[in-house]
Amino acid sequence: MRDRNEPDYEAIVIGAGVAGIYQIKRLADLGVRATVLEAAPDLGGTWYWNRYPGARFDSESYTYGYSFSKELLNEWHWKERFSGQPENLRYLNYVAEKFDLRKYMQFDAKVEAAHYDEAHNLWRLKIADGREVTCRFVIMALGLLSIPTLPRFEGMDSFKGRSFHTLYWPREPVELASKKVAVIGTGATGIQVIGEIADKVGELTVFQRRPNWSAPLNNRPISQAEMADIRARYEEIFATCARTPGGFEHEPDRRGFYEVSREERLKLWDQLYDQPGFAIWLRNFREIFTNEDANAEFSEYIADRIRRRVKDPVVAEKLIPRDHGFGVQRVPMETHYFEAYNRPNVHLVDISETPIVRVTETGLRTTERDYGFDIIVYATGFDAITGAFDHIDIRGVDGETLHDKWKDGPSTFLGMLIHGFPNLLMPAGPQSGSASTNYPRGIETGVNWCTDLLEHMWGHGYMRAEATREAEESWTAHVTQMYATMLMRKAKSWFTGYNSNVPGHEYGRIRYFVYNGGAPKYVARIIEVEQKGYEGIVLTSAAPSLSGALLGRGGRAVS
Repeated sequence: MRDRNEPDYEAIVIGAGVAGIYQIKRLADLGVRATVLEAAPDLGGTWYWNRYPGARFDSESYTYGYSFSKELLNEWHWKERFSGQPENLRYLNYVAEKFDLRKYMQFDAKVEAAHYDEAHNLWRLKIADGREVTCRFVIMALGLLSIPTLPRFEGMDSFKGRSFHTLYWPREPVELASKKVAVIGTGATGIQVIGEIADKVGELTVFQRRPNWSAPLNNRPISQAEMADIRARYEEIFATCARTPGGFEHEPDRRGFYEVSREERLKLWDQLYDQPGFAIWLRNFREIFTNEDANAEFSEYIADRIRRRVKDPVVAEKLIPRDHGFGVQRVPMETHYFEAYNRPNVHLVDISETPIVRVTETGLRTTERDYGFDIIVYATGFDAITGAFDHIDIRGVDGETLHDKWKDGPSTFLGMLIHGFPNLLMPAGPQSGSASTNYPRGIETGVNWCTDLLEHMWGHGYMRAEATREAEESWTAHVTQMYATMLMRKAKSWFTGYNSNVPGHEYGRIRYFVYNGGAPKYVARIIEVEQKGYEGIVLTSAAPSLSGALLGRGGRAVS
């Protein structure tokens, strides 16, 4: 039997999504005694849970997949430019099986608590099944959008039909034909669902509180010949992703907004609107993110495109946001979303005018009338970025809880370490480069950096790593400062911590969740930290109470 004060594992990864799969691959390659604890019955994270109609990438598929294995790149054929959930889950399973990673994974293993034992320099994790497991390092591979939020309506348990949040769309087929369906919410998820099911249901009623900007996804199949060309260009594709602010293939227009004529701007926008994916957002002029007049002009262009696509002018105006401009937050991409409202079986209810009062046994009641439904779909979003952390009782030095430390918003060093929580790593944590970029590109960057740190520690006999308070405060101040130039700061967005369904996250207090400096600047900074001997991180041979080490100015232990 292992001594209680000797860890069961050197490292435990929490989460078997895109980040967790790559993290355990890196650890397995190094021969580290490690495991993955996953709350779900199987791997996949986002792509395991989100089975709702229309769920798919908004990143080009071939830029979303892992880049670490040329053999994998040569074997996998992406079938659509923007791949759907079933194929995405097949891909992640293929990766796990190819590299024999399942043997390191434990499913139905929800972590309820993670407490740092300072006396023995290890983490004690409590799993929902009653087990306790220990490790030297905890690596949080938690999804940024993995904790669903439901509205706080009266009577939600009284509805006699079927109801569910989009994250929990049933695994078995849901019969939609001839059904009266309500979708509550017109964020990114709602936009995907509505566009997909409008022609499949008997009647669809959309309950919208605030409209969101959206633009065409312009998806299409990828032929064998095109996939062969993509394989030949993978090195070039990933190099492009590495140099763009968002980690996508889309590079911004480097001309100044007002250096070109109005006619040239309109011509560019017409071209971008018909291009795939985020082109309309990220191939645009940089001023649309920072200059209110430039953003207003472009937003009015998108508003006109919506008016052209929606036949009823009253409905069209209700679908055009007034509280923020296009592109100041991540843009939902759509397929036939606006055309859905041209169908006679689709109805839009503006609940800013006639709020939902309660859920009834037969449907929904607003201040205006009662509606009857067979199915209610809650497309009401997520407790973003920090929600998954808040759902674990995480305690660091002296029993400090992470929930209390982050109650007014996260504070981190590089988005990957937290002062007061030694040996806790976050490859894609709050304030890292992952939340605001093409997620897998940011994930590979974060996993590689965290793994390099661990290799450095093991190679030099270090057993404990903790960001200094000064380094954390400096990084958080930098992240905060980066918001000052971005129009994003004015939006009711999960990028700024807004969610009216989460107590304390109502609009009015910004939480600085994401790094807005772009992927190249972020990567340059974390490389600089590494090259300076992990400046800002205290590395010691054991817990301070055991080591007696003196701390050098660079954050390294010296004897």
